[in-house]
Amino acid sequence: MNEWQKIVGHEWAVEVLQAAIKHKRVGHAYLITGPSQVGKGSLARTLAQALNCTAGAPAERPCGHCRSCMLIAAGRHPDVKNVTGESSGRGKVTLKIDQIRQLQSELNLTAAEARIKVAVVDGFEAANQSAANAFLKTLEEPPGDVVLILTATAADTLLPTITSRCRVISLRPLKAELIESALIERWDVEPAQARILAHLADGRLGLAVTLAQNPALLDERAAHMELLHEIFGLTRVDRFAAAERLARQPEELPDLLRLWLGYWRDLALIATAGPEAEAISNVDQLDSLHAHARTWSAETILSGLRHAERALWQLERNANTRLVMENLFLAYPALQRLSVNAPP
Repeated sequence: MNEWQKIVGHEWAVEVLQAAIKHKRVGHAYLITGPSQVGKGSLARTLAQALNCTAGAPAERPCGHCRSCMLIAAGRHPDVKNVTGESSGRGKVTLKIDQIRQLQSELNLTAAEARIKVAVVDGFEAANQSAANAFLKTLEEPPGDVVLILTATAADTLLPTITSRCRVISLRPLKAELIESALIERWDVEPAQARILAHLADGRLGLAVTLAQNPALLDERAAHMELLHEIFGLTRVDRFAAAERLARQPEELPDLLRLWLGYWRDLALIATAGPEAEAISNVDQLDSLHAHARTWSAETILSGLRHAERALWQLERNANTRLVMENLFLAYPALQRLSVNAPP
């Protein structure tokens, strides 16, 4: 089994990249988009390995065992650069112009041992304007024998001039059944636990694996769900106070809102398809989901879903954190606080 075959799902993306390598039509720049932990990093790393694997037969590449493949997997290959944003004083991650300039300088050097130098810039939506404009020059005039790989949550979070110069590969969430099988077969997770984690992951295999390997994260997730139910029972004044407290931890809010957004989506499914609706993500929250669905109208639930989506969209575009959370909490419907299920 080569490294391509280890990628769960996203077969079409693998086929596109394999065909480009086979026919020697590899683009100078790729933009891989999709939700966090959906597999963007794995796909980027495997492409870097495939471009530089030293295995004898092309069908075996990337083998995962040669010096080049192992160095890339460990993030220590001298000709494969990995760049991520840095945490700012306010807690937000920013990709800065100094990082881009350093990368540009390194890409202009002669390769130490790789056939093709690769730069993987993770989370390019975090690039400030100066960094994005600086990187645009590299996209317009890329160095020879260099492949640039950007990852981002969505193409529309980047400058159109950046997106237009890349080949875009958009990864979508995986089916729960596929994640469940992978957890059982590759990570030896018990079937009952694998089913729960596959649903909680909301299509993101990386998140399912992380939860399987770090049980404490399930406790943290349960606490975040408890907070959501508490907010439903707060007064207007207390909701303002809760928004202020959460705004002090801006780096944690996107993941928190994605978790809550999944809850609203489940509510919308139940409201529109009935209590036996399939594709429910939060299978450990069925009691509270059904209680809220019985109490609120479908219009109220859909409004809550839209406000949650808008809040996440605003945070990903660096809107004022406190204002976003205040508007979200004021839009939430009121309800007496419910007790939630224990974590799986």
